Amino acid sequence: MKRELVERELTSEGPARCRPRKGRRSATVNLAESSLTWLHARGHLTDRQLAAGEQLRADWERAQLAPRVTMRWDPVRVSGGRDADLTPGERQVAAKARFDGALAEAGPGLSDILWRVACAGEGVPTAEKALGWPVRSGKLVLGLALDRVAGFYRLPG
Repeated sequence: MKRELVERELTSEGPARCRPRKGRRSATVNLAESSLTWLHARGHLTDRQLAAGEQLRADWERAQLAPRVTMRWDPVRVSGGRDADLTPGERQVAAKARFDGALAEAGPGLSDILWRVACAGEGVPTAEKALGWPVRSGKLVLGLALDRVAGFYRLPG
């Protein structure tokens, strides 16, 4: 796993400043670690579930579904893979179709936490709170959603 470590100052709201001031408490944070890799590293997700979540996130990024502040004029850069014979616009549409299909496969009750954790990068406790769910229910529901998505992507397991 790639590591991108930075030192962050701790405030009452959580990690804040990149360079802590002298005499302040700080923590080392790995910016490259996602919520899914954190759960996988601690044994809460299987390899298949992690692969499904990463595939979903990759399709979300290829489809360029993340919110933007301004217009993007740079071309879609996707090389090779299953869509190698498609134009950049067609690749984006294909990724959006796969993303929509995967969320539909997860189902209406499971896709909410799946999108929040896998694509938006929220932690499970944050997603549970935003959805109004009981504490510690998110890992179970996320695991079920990732199993369904793994079936959609035809991942071995």
